[in-house]
Amino acid sequence: MKATYVFVCVGLALLPGTICQSPAESEAYTDCTDGYEWDEQTQLCRDINECETILEACRGEMKCFNHYGGYLCLPRSSYVITAPETASQSEPNVPVPVPENEAFNPCPLGYRAQGESCVDIDECELNMHDCQPSQECINTVGTFTCQCPDGYSKIGIECVDIDECRYRYCQHRCVNVPGSFSCECEPGFQLAGNNRSCVDVNECEMGAPCQQRCYNSYGTFLCRCDQGYDLGPDGYSCNDINECSYSSILCQYQCVNEPGKFSCVCPEGYELLGSRLCQDVNECETGSHQCGEGQVCVNIHGGHQCVSANRCQEPYIQVSENRCICPVVKPECRDLPFSIVHRYMSITSERSVPSDIFQIQATSVYPGAYNSFRIRSGDQNEEFYIRQINNISAMLVLARTVTGPKEYVLDLEMQSVNPLMNYQTSSVLRLAVYIGPHVF
Repeated sequence: MKATYVFVCVGLALLPGTICQSPAESEAYTDCTDGYEWDEQTQLCRDINECETILEACRGEMKCFNHYGGYLCLPRSSYVITAPETASQSEPNVPVPVPENEAFNPCPLGYRAQGESCVDIDECELNMHDCQPSQECINTVGTFTCQCPDGYSKIGIECVDIDECRYRYCQHRCVNVPGSFSCECEPGFQLAGNNRSCVDVNECEMGAPCQQRCYNSYGTFLCRCDQGYDLGPDGYSCNDINECSYSSILCQYQCVNEPGKFSCVCPEGYELLGSRLCQDVNECETGSHQCGEGQVCVNIHGGHQCVSANRCQEPYIQVSENRCICPVVKPECRDLPFSIVHRYMSITSERSVPSDIFQIQATSVYPGAYNSFRIRSGDQNEEFYIRQINNISAMLVLARTVTGPKEYVLDLEMQSVNPLMNYQTSSVLRLAVYIGPHVF
């Protein structure tokens, strides 16, 4: 029987060849550990290539990789790095030195051994990728990919900026920037929450520069002014309208411009009737006159006159408040009018002519008498004349335009003649005509 030696295989089962040592020269065996067989030529244990000896050792998409003492079924894309053989391996019974950093990697490409497991290698972090500078390295399980950043597209091997503005993502204006874009809105609009649509801005709520009133409209705003103001050339400010400069008939007397409006004023002795017209104040009725005792208040346009209550002069005697008579018993009354009646009136300046201003009416008529009327005396030459209407009445006519303030005193005489009785008498209406200072 052939002698056998017992070889003890120590350590590094994955290195090429098994290092076996004889513990004692007298002990000899030919048995090897599992996965090895005795080689008579080399007198060493030789690895069995299970990938060749076992039919369909790996199935499906798996590939068989032989290694010392066994085999591995790995994906077809995997490969195994083995330590290179040295010359000493061909020499029997010589231990094979193993380089310190060279070892068999049982894990597929893109993995590394960690204990009894295979863990993924981050090629991006270890700079083990071939991505272009314009690309981003993305680590994946077992490998890596080169991708373009957001906003870029791959053309050839380079990443080129995408012009998003070509796709009309923005409602108004689009501004392309490297790798992205931004939307802008026309004046009067602002970006909505989606950063693409534009919504109207209410400038009136955001401090629009309108001086008075602001009205928001789509994409803009309008300034308006209160009544009495005009919008300035800048479209914002409001300028006061001088209504008094537009028309001279706004007020009957005088127009006073005020901010945003105007007001009418009247001269002394007048008061506003409504908002524009002036009417005379009757001081005699309101008690605002300055007439004392023994005087009578006579209202005229724009004021009043205080006249004596005793208006009769010799040889006349006063028989009533306004009437004086000359008694026939007095010789000096023979050639004078029998009675004088005092009357007062007031007219406005610049009255159109001819104008009837006062009617004379006989109070008593003698039967068969003929009555005639004339201006006996007074400050009249060309301004007034009498137009007789009938036997008992006549009209005082203003013949020329007069401007006040001015006063005329006229004695309007009515003569009565009775030819049958050879009787003649006369009476006088002493009329004071006051011309007001204004046309109202």
